[in-house]
Amino acid sequence: MNLRGERKSPVVPMNAMSDVAFLLLIFIMLVSLINYRREVKIDYPEAETARRTSAEKNLEIWIDRRGGLYLDGIPAELGTIENALGDLYRLAPDTRVHIIADRNTPFSDVSGVLEILQLLQYRVVSFVVNNE
Repeated sequence: MNLRGERKSPVVPMNAMSDVAFLLLIFIMLVSLINYRREVKIDYPEAETARRTSAEKNLEIWIDRRGGLYLDGIPAELGTIENALGDLYRLAPDTRVHIIADRNTPFSDVSGVLEILQLLQYRVVSFVVNNE
């Protein structure tokens, strides 16, 4: 009398494997489409002539119409921006600073950022405008 019984080899259902692979593919495609760049909603000023710059090695300073400052899309104070620009200039002096201000932003709000750039003698600065 055999009390152990018959041993069956384990079976992995292969039907479910294709479903899991398909779901992983969809997940990877959706995650790759996410835009990690943070933007502030502003109305761009217009210009008659404009020049394109490379998208690499840029630091963006956003200024909304109420004078709110954002450093790469993250709210920041003027002192924080000054420290970040100082550190950036020491580490990578060829990094371009993009100033993106709303069309209705008072110049006094933009002037604070320009004074910091002038104090640090930062020479690679661009103003982002709408050229349509």
